[in-house]
Amino acid sequence: MKSIKILMAITLLLSFTACNAQIKNAKTESVKIYGNCGMCESTIETAGNIKKVAQVDWNKDTKMATLTYDPSKTNQDEILKRIALAGYDSDQFLAPDDVYAQLPECCQYERVKKSETAKSVTIADHSMHNHNTMTDKTTETKQEVNQLKAVFDNYFALKDALVASDGNLASAKAKELLNALNAVQMNKLSNEEHTVWMKVIKDLKFDTEHIEETKDVGHQRDHFNTLSDNMYQLLKVSKQETPTYYQHCPMANNGKGANWLSKENAVKNPYYGSQMLTCGKTVETIE
Repeated sequence: MKSIKILMAITLLLSFTACNAQIKNAKTESVKIYGNCGMCESTIETAGNIKKVAQVDWNKDTKMATLTYDPSKTNQDEILKRIALAGYDSDQFLAPDDVYAQLPECCQYERVKKSETAKSVTIADHSMHNHNTMTDKTTETKQEVNQLKAVFDNYFALKDALVASDGNLASAKAKELLNALNAVQMNKLSNEEHTVWMKVIKDLKFDTEHIEETKDVGHQRDHFNTLSDNMYQLLKVSKQETPTYYQHCPMANNGKGANWLSKENAVKNPYYGSQMLTCGKTVETIE
């Protein structure tokens, strides 16, 4: 029995060594990833692995994963985001609720409420950077901005439709906004964006779907109120090329007040349209 254990240990060691040999400049880290069983292990490792770039070895008993990766091509955050998209939480990233809900029953681990802290990306050896790497990262940053830009642009178009009190147009713009929300690739979001995205995406889609489903401007404006609050949270952590104005109308929402985002400093009230077009003021400029 003892000899069998020794043989298994040697096999594991050789496998780990072989993995490191395939990955250049291998960096190894240990992180906690939540899961239950052997099926979880297979899913987590498949999601995290990239041939010759990243290798994940997860232990179902300790819930600890060993990440081995080439830091010139990826990092811990990117690996954990892929694993989150497969349904598994870590202390850094939460899986989308709908993805978690689709896991097999045996894999639905007990979820623990995490803090909203986001870990900064670290690269161990800056000497590994070269011109091409910097170019790649610049391109990636532009992609991140662009995909959320589509979300914000469609929100502004929806706002303009409500300013015009055009329920048909607002419904059409809400459909385009919903398409933009569904097109966002979570693994391209920054840490801060990802954290907020996980908090608000369910409500963003809920309000957008309700605005799309009706032509009743009053009902659309009810949902635009909460849609704007969640959109504000997302925009606050996103990089923007031009200022955005956060505006407030004290009369809207049955006198409780309501907010919205605008690309113009001049107030054009989406809750009243031409009835009280300039009611409200800019309360914050987001740059």
